[in-house]
Parts: sequence; structure tokens; C-alpha cells
Amino acid sequence: MSEITETDKSFLGGGRIDEMRPFRPVSLAVLTISDTRDEESDTSGDVLVKRIEAAGHSVVRRNIVRDDIDAIRAKVMKWVNTGEIDAIVTTGGTGITGRDVTPEAIEPLLTKRIEGFSTIFHMLSYQTVGLSTLQSRALAGIIDGVFIFCLPGSNGAVKDGWDKVIRWQLDSRHGPCNMVELMPRLKEK
Repeated sequence: MSEITETDKSFLGGGRIDEMRPFRPVSLAVLTISDTRDEESDTSGDVLVKRIEAAGHSVVRRNIVRDDIDAIRAKVMKWVNTGEIDAIVTTGGTGITGRDVTPEAIEPLLTKRIEGFSTIFHMLSYQTVGLSTLQSRALAGIIDGVFIFCLPGSNGAVKDGWDKVIRWQLDSRHGPCNMVELMPRLKEK
């Protein structure tokens, strides 16, 4: 697990890391959604894996699927149903072209949508890419007790999404609250 730098602290958004709380590693899956990427050219997937592992978590699954609603849904649901994954992070397919179908694939699967993720992601992305953030349909939610975060496919967007938002919510020491402490209760009725 990497040390928390002063730059990192600036992204805590009023939150803090309580070193007295135990760090609990999370099991993640990384899904790249692209018609053009393969294992060698999947740089955004590589960026995510490196950052996830540097934060002290483990990547238990990783794959690439094409921009196809059925293929995306099949892979995500296969992972959700394993019971081994706490969170899935996707990269790609959140844009506004005809082939960008990640939101269409994921939204019907959500048991809950995390509305604030898109808002926060766009606020932070605006600082990096300005108005171009309008072209992203980044989203997050929960599918049968598993968190899913859908990020754009650019390396910069992946860095912003992980470094400035997801990383902190998946850190059990983050306060005043974090998503890790909610995991045992996600399937409550």
C-alpha cells in the first residue's frame, strides 16, 4: 500500500484518512470495453491495475470485451455472480458515439445507481479537460452487492477517476465514511 502524499490529501474533498482504522483490501475486476484494444494496447487497463495494486487492493479478474451490450453484460454478470469481487471498474465506451454503449449495457443491471459519482467525476474532470468532460457518460452503481464504476477510456480519465474519487471511497480508513464499510450491508432487504 502506497503512502498518502500531500497531493493525495488534496483530493480527499474534506475527508481524511484515519490511520487508526485498519486498511481492508478490496478485490477488484478491471474490464476494458473497446473494439480496438488488445492486451498489448490496453493502456487504460494497465493504468488501473497499477493504481489499484499500488493502493493495496488486488485485481482478481481482468478482461477486454468489444463495444457490445450483450458481451459487456455477460462479462459483468459472470464476475458479479462469482462472489469473489467487491468492485468492478470499467474503462471505455462511455462516450457519445454510436459504438459507445457501456451505460446502456450497465444501467439496466444496477440495483442502485450512485448519482453523485457522475457529478463528482465531471467536476474533477473539468479541471483537467475543461468542457470536453461533457462527452463522458461516466457512471457508478451497485449490481447485486458489487460496486461498479464506469470510466471513460482515456488514460487521463482513468487516472482522474481512480486517483481522485474511487481510490478514496474504497479505502476503509477514509472518513467520515467510505464504501468499504457499506459492503456487508449492500444486500440487506
